[in-house]
Amino acid sequence: MKTVVNLTQQSIVREIESVLDTYPYHPYQEAFAIPDLRQELITFVLNRIPSFYSAMSDGHISLAEAEEGSLAYYKLPRKPLEQQLHLQNLIHQGICLIVQEKSDWISHRVCETVQLAGEPSHWFG
Repeated sequence: MKTVVNLTQQSIVREIESVLDTYPYHPYQEAFAIPDLRQELITFVLNRIPSFYSAMSDGHISLAEAEEGSLAYYKLPRKPLEQQLHLQNLIHQGICLIVQEKSDWISHRVCETVQLAGEPSHWFG
């Protein structure tokens, strides 16, 4: 029996992490650390590029190993700089679009976390 693995998604996730590292922690990295927003960004990008799949024998690798990143050595075919820039541009577009569409929700969710941690202690009177 074979398992189908989406190699594109693994590559996209790595590239999203790389692009997000160029953004400030607050609010961008903090917002996209939320699993729902991260998945929305992954979906945004995946819907705009072709996908590559690979069928792997169950005897060679388990699905759990694939999900844990042991397939890191599998990469999309080498791309010219133009294709890489296009992918990064899609990620930037997705970040901007999601932040604009969900700005109130993000603001409430991120600020709520910051306010709880940033309140002064009443212990000293």
